[in-house]
Parts: sequence; structure tokens; C-alpha cells
Amino acid sequence: MSKRNSQAAKTAARERLRQERERQAKRDKARRQVIVAGSVVAVLAAAGGIGYAVVQGNKPAYWEGLKDARVTAPAHTTGKDGTTVVIGKDTAKKTLKVYEDPRCPVCAQFEQAVGPTVKKDVDDGKFKIQFVGATFLDDKFGGEGSKNALGALGAALDVSPEAFLEYKSALYAAKWHPEELDDKLSNDGYLLEIAATVPALKSNAGFQEAVKKGTYDAWAVAMSKAFDENKDGVQGTPSLVMDGKKLVVDAKGNPPMSVADFNRTVDAALKG
Repeated sequence: MSKRNSQAAKTAARERLRQERERQAKRDKARRQVIVAGSVVAVLAAAGGIGYAVVQGNKPAYWEGLKDARVTAPAHTTGKDGTTVVIGKDTAKKTLKVYEDPRCPVCAQFEQAVGPTVKKDVDDGKFKIQFVGATFLDDKFGGEGSKNALGALGAALDVSPEAFLEYKSALYAAKWHPEELDDKLSNDGYLLEIAATVPALKSNAGFQEAVKKGTYDAWAVAMSKAFDENKDGVQGTPSLVMDGKKLVVDAKGNPPMSVADFNRTVDAALKG
């Protein structure tokens, strides 16, 4: 090989190497541009998602929006927004206030143990009963079961006071009442399944429609507000009050959870 041919070969090789480097540099530049563009898109998408989430978060939730809604009160109620629910004979001289939250497991225990006695006393005219519904467990544990069940109770009350009491008893029954953290009462289908055990509600199209449409949901919110603003000093459930005094069985302020304790405390209150 001549010196001239060797030099030409080296020159050609260097030129090929230069061209390859230029091509590689272009590929690297293009790849960086794609990465930057992708990052910008991701940032914009994230920002858009955050913006959307903020907008969605600022939209009033269904139940929150009902705080300012017009209230449709069930029949058999009185007072502001129909939040006074008193059941019993007009001849009964005193009224027992019963504060309960539909999700409350202790309320379920009370209703299962003492509920039949309360109903018998009301039927016998021993006293009237005033129901005050609470929904604070929805706020504490999340969900809407308390509010949804309270709205369904309003639909039952619109049918009759008797249907209301029977439905309330069914909601708290051991077979149907869910665990405290289980928001099962937020399901309309489940509430209607329970209602099917109450003769007056089983095939009641008006009741079923009211539950599905949430006719008394705003009333449930108003009732919950009445609980929050009660003047009896009640903060938990179940709580029993007569003549402005809580009925308790011990220094800790626990309510009567047995028939014997209930009869003893109520009889004392009736005499007081």
C-alpha cells in the first residue's frame, strides 16, 4: 500500500467518524427534547389534575349542600323544619327524650334490650317519647350511613308514627345493624331491605320512592343540627332526658341499658 493510499484511508475514516458523531449528537438532542417535552406535559397534567381536584373539592358535597336546602318535613312532626318528633298519647303528662344515632352500636344494644319496654310504656300512656336523631358518627368515621338512615326514618314517619317506631327497631336489630365502622346504612337498597320487615313499609311505593329520591334528606340534616344545638347538654348517644335531666345509672353518666335500670330511672323521673 502506498503512503498516498494510506493517508486517504485515514482521512475517509476520520470523516466517517465525524459524521457518526454528528448523527449521534442529533439523536441525543432529539431525545433530550422528548424528555423535556414529556416532563412539561406531566407537570401540566399534574397541575391540571390538582386544579381539577381543587375545583371538585370546593364543590359542596351532597349532604353539605342540604344544609341550606328547603326542608320537606315528614308528617307527624312539629317545630322548626319539623325536627320535633313526639309520639304517644295526649294523656301522658311527661315526655322522654331519646337521643340516638342510627350507626351507634350502643344505641342498637339499648334498643334490643330496652326498646320493647319503651314502646309498651308509650302505648300504655306512661309517657310520650321524643326522638332526636344524631349523625355525628358519619363525621367521626366517615361515610353517610347515619344521615341516610335518618332520612329513611323520616320517610317511615311520614307513613305513620307506628311505622317509624317499628322501622327504627328493625334498623337497630342484631340481624341488620352493621358494625360502627361499616357504612352499610348508606345503601338505599339495604335500608329498603330492612324496611321490608315492617308491614306498613314492605310494599309501600311512596315510602320506597321517598328513600330513593332522598325526599327527607334535608330534614335529616336539620334534625342533626337540632341534636348539635340541643339544650340538654347531650353530646353522645344513646341519651335519655326527662324534664331537662339526663337519666343515668352511675357517676360516669351512663344511660340505663337494662329493663330493670330503665324502669328504676324512669319511675324516679316520673315522680320527680
